[in-house]
Amino acid sequence: MNLAEFPTYPPGRFADDSTVEVRNEEAPVGRVRSALFDFDGTISLIRTGWQDIMVPMMVDILRDAGDRQSDDALTLYIHEYVDRLTGKQTIFQMMQLADEVERLGAKARDPLDYKRMYNDLLMARIESRRDDLRSGACQADDLMMPRTRELLDGFRARGVTLYLASGTDYIYVEEEARLLDVDGYFDGGIYAALDRVEDFSKAMVIQQMFEERELSGPELVSFGDGYVEILNTKEADGIAVGVASDEVGRVDVNEWKRNRLIQAGADVIIPGYQHQEALFSLLFGEGG
Repeated sequence: MNLAEFPTYPPGRFADDSTVEVRNEEAPVGRVRSALFDFDGTISLIRTGWQDIMVPMMVDILRDAGDRQSDDALTLYIHEYVDRLTGKQTIFQMMQLADEVERLGAKARDPLDYKRMYNDLLMARIESRRDDLRSGACQADDLMMPRTRELLDGFRARGVTLYLASGTDYIYVEEEARLLDVDGYFDGGIYAALDRVEDFSKAMVIQQMFEERELSGPELVSFGDGYVEILNTKEADGIAVGVASDEVGRVDVNEWKRNRLIQAGADVIIPGYQHQEALFSLLFGEGG
């Protein structure tokens, strides 16, 4: 996607000569008690490339429904709403697709049918990764953001309660967290999409966290590579860490993600967890 289509932001301050980019110097750090993590692109790389399945599927469906935009224009149009809804349950992207089909005057399928179609296509792409994890042909850390396990250990060592929340279906998130051997870290619980839209959202998980743990805003820190979890965290006055992850190289900043995460209100931007010592120093006020 063309970065020129979206706002770009100059660099902020980088903490301790690291890749930890501070966007909000006024963030009330030093009080963190709970941490909420997104899954795909933030911890897990099992589903890397999912957009390359979803977007072409939607292009084909809208072509069949009568859309006559150029390939580039249609792809860009679909990318916009797919990315805008990333972090919500997958069904929301499929609901948007159904709306687009109806807008063209065609008969849309049930959004759940579109979601099943997408899941089948995606699973065909990633099943070999899951099989390699089951057989031991691939190590779990090879399909996670680098140093994820150290990061989770660091939070646990500081007495922080960890939560996982994903827009991917619960059955997949629960299994893939187990395959990556990170499920045991999330003592606060694992939450993910269910067939009934009203039964899950990241905002609902945050509200539950605040009620169960009697949290105030900056006692929550969240990590995510999507717009939704950052926005939900800021609405609750929490501290939002945007993970602008390059899911292929696993090191550099994905500039498109970075700009979207800043747009959503992220307090901190990181490409990954390679400089987590600087990140812990920032979040917990360690070392002055």
